[in-house]
Amino acid sequence: MTRLTLTDLVPTPKDTSTEEPWVLFVDGASSKVGSGAGLLLTSPTGEELTYALRFDFPASNNEVEYETLLTGLRIAHQMGITAIRVRSDSQLVVLQIRGEYEAKDDVMKKYLAKVREAVALFGTFEIEQVPRSQNKRADALSKLASSSCAHLSKEVLVEVVKQKSIDQVQVLAIDSSATWMVPLIDFLSSGALPENKTEARRIQLRAAKYAYDGGTLYRRSYLSP
Repeated sequence: MTRLTLTDLVPTPKDTSTEEPWVLFVDGASSKVGSGAGLLLTSPTGEELTYALRFDFPASNNEVEYETLLTGLRIAHQMGITAIRVRSDSQLVVLQIRGEYEAKDDVMKKYLAKVREAVALFGTFEIEQVPRSQNKRADALSKLASSSCAHLSKEVLVEVVKQKSIDQVQVLAIDSSATWMVPLIDFLSSGALPENKTEARRIQLRAAKYAYDGGTLYRRSYLSP
């Protein structure tokens, strides 16, 4: 079963032409039982979106770092963000993207090409290496996701990614029979919102993470719409 970690209050940019940069902290982790990623996306007004992903495929430390970055960029693009500043504690990834390190093996070259494709979708893109001490929250999420998920509470949601970014991606369908989805479906299909302003705002923000088509509510995957 797909498990996801995110905050409910995720703003959708309204005027991307004058948008202030969002900040994306990324970190990957590997362990004997698997590998995972942690992302923290912060809006110019301080609202936060957190993700934890578990990679269900063999991956080196550097591959995990690239997978994490690509996921964060795809999330930001799906939200309509056009200006982003990335913070990573991976020296190799940061300097390869900046062109200061050369990507020598074929896998790294493929990942670097994917990142360049993703970066081209943004009007403003910056990437900076930061000390691990400044990346603690993304680091904690990545370590949680790289451990065994079996013991985690249902309140701690982790998406399991089956394929690498340089391979085919998937779309995840969701059963729309659950009652909590009804307000989302009403809003996505007809624009209807509750009279309560707080609840209406919550649904608008949450709807950025879903799509409704052909009578089915879809959760936007990290790796594809």
